[in-house]
Amino acid sequence: ALFEDYYHQLDEKGRKFLERVRTEAQRMGRLIDELLLLSRVTRSPIQRVTIDLTAIAKTVAGRLIENQPGRRIEVSIEPGLNTHGDQALIEALLTNLLDNAFKFTGQRDPARIEVGRTAVEGKKTFFVRDNGAGFDMAFSEKLFSTFQRLHSPSEFSGTGIGLAIVARIIHRHGGRVWAVAHLEKGATFFFTIG
Repeated sequence: ALFEDYYHQLDEKGRKFLERVRTEAQRMGRLIDELLLLSRVTRSPIQRVTIDLTAIAKTVAGRLIENQPGRRIEVSIEPGLNTHGDQALIEALLTNLLDNAFKFTGQRDPARIEVGRTAVEGKKTFFVRDNGAGFDMAFSEKLFSTFQRLHSPSEFSGTGIGLAIVARIIHRHGGRVWAVAHLEKGATFFFTIG
């Protein structure tokens, strides 16, 4: 109401303060939503069903592309990616991984994002790969911890909870998650589902 009714009555300094309060309130709302999701991921019972990862990845990627008109984004999703797990949790996992891939390729033209499958130590392993900002592997241990960020908020938005959610989902499914990256050369997030 303050923004709508009194914005034009404020001077430049007052408008900047009001915009900052609004932006920070929205950021806090996103943080609370993600903390609630993290809590649900930890406690909700797992309902294992056959899951079409290809279909989920296409839906999530389509939504992300639609929200970023004007960007050149090349997305490659391997057909026939299937697994067994909790549908809602696996969708949250792919949403977080793909959202990160889209975010960290924001400075790339074109952005390249790939979802696929490989074998690591004889186990079926899925991955999400991008050609984005990457990160220094010396700090990879911090990646999956709550509120840990390897890039500043001014470079890339976010709350520092997404990869913690990914790790909890994978661990609840008896799997493993890890990443391989190089600064300015992209990142690949690997995961198995037990």
